[in-house]
Amino acid sequence: MNLIEPILQALKTEGYTNPTPIQEQSIPVILQGRDLLGCGQTGTGKTAAFAIPVLQLLHTSKKDKPAGKSIKALILTPTRELAIQIEESFAAYGRHLNLKQLVIFGGVSQHPQTQALRGGVDILIATPGRLLDLVQQRFIDLSQLEYFVLDEADRMLDMGFIHDVKKIVNIIPAKRQTLFFSATMPTEITKLVSTILHNHARVEVTPVSSTAETIRQSIYFVEKSDKKNLLAHLLKDTAIKSALVFTRTKHGADKVVKDLVRAGITAEAIHGNKSQNARQRALTNFKSFQTRVLVATDIAARGIDVNELSHVINFELPNVPETYVHRIGRTGRAGANGVAFSFCDQEEKEYLRDIQKLINQPIPVVNDHPFAMTAASLPTVKSLPQTPSQKPHGQRRSFRGGDSRRYSANRNSGRK
Repeated sequence: MNLIEPILQALKTEGYTNPTPIQEQSIPVILQGRDLLGCGQTGTGKTAAFAIPVLQLLHTSKKDKPAGKSIKALILTPTRELAIQIEESFAAYGRHLNLKQLVIFGGVSQHPQTQALRGGVDILIATPGRLLDLVQQRFIDLSQLEYFVLDEADRMLDMGFIHDVKKIVNIIPAKRQTLFFSATMPTEITKLVSTILHNHARVEVTPVSSTAETIRQSIYFVEKSDKKNLLAHLLKDTAIKSALVFTRTKHGADKVVKDLVRAGITAEAIHGNKSQNARQRALTNFKSFQTRVLVATDIAARGIDVNELSHVINFELPNVPETYVHRIGRTGRAGANGVAFSFCDQEEKEYLRDIQKLINQPIPVVNDHPFAMTAASLPTVKSLPQTPSQKPHGQRRSFRGGDSRRYSANRNSGRK
């Protein structure tokens, strides 16, 4: 792929062998200097798809120009967690390059961030609010920007950041290379694409309606009041080393954590009402396996990337079917194996029908569990195959990270 030796060395250290489809298609286009629209759901390896070529382009151009302190690349992302992980990826891939990256986000003191900015930064990874705030305070000058990456554009829209994005686009140089990534393409995002991309290439992989073939999915029909008991029952299986549990609301996430802790299971919640420090601490504890269960709302979980996450559990089904695809995409990423359990009560049967229609496949039902609904109360959902007990089981050891840090440990498979 015509990558320079320092980056190849870094990728070797990370355990990369072959590129994912989005990387294979995107990297050559970006290295040619073209704008890019990348459509791919989470877990396809898109962080590396833009970070690797941006690092190479910056390194190459820096050799030909006098040293300066101006920001040359801006990566805009909707959540603090995703911003931090993108910064970690840039640091990993660029470890042998003389480039400086910095991540900035709200919810914490700006002082350490402004101090770092004074020292000079090549690559800035930012959330929209803090970026605009520091631009307004004149701590950030984007007049020399050459590369602009807009990541998770659809989530920007969901979180109400689209106006901030437009403000930022208006203050950066018109002459720049723009890389635009979005898992879905709602009308508002399509309009934004037409205004900020010029003569762009389009790369599309794994449509949002599809779920990774490596994820084993199953449905548990259960009364709403029994969900906490079923969750504790499933987590008795020691093969589940870590699990990401989804709820629809912040209050629901906190309640699940209380129930799990009461059952003797280490758990923490991550959602918008938590302080940045609390969210980061919970994520760090989960990644290091100090916390076994992380309970999250959808917005808080977007961008969370955890090595060796084998299980995702939908404590509550999402009312937007595409969200189901994003949720279970936390596991089984970039070729690794994964398991997704979903609880469905009487009120959620319509959500389940919509999900199965979107993914165009029935999800197997597990009937053999202590909290199964009685036959009389079972929801009527068409095309649901009945399966024997599917006890959670351990997965073969696999590695991921930074969107797709590593593929499975079976290096002979030819996968990354």
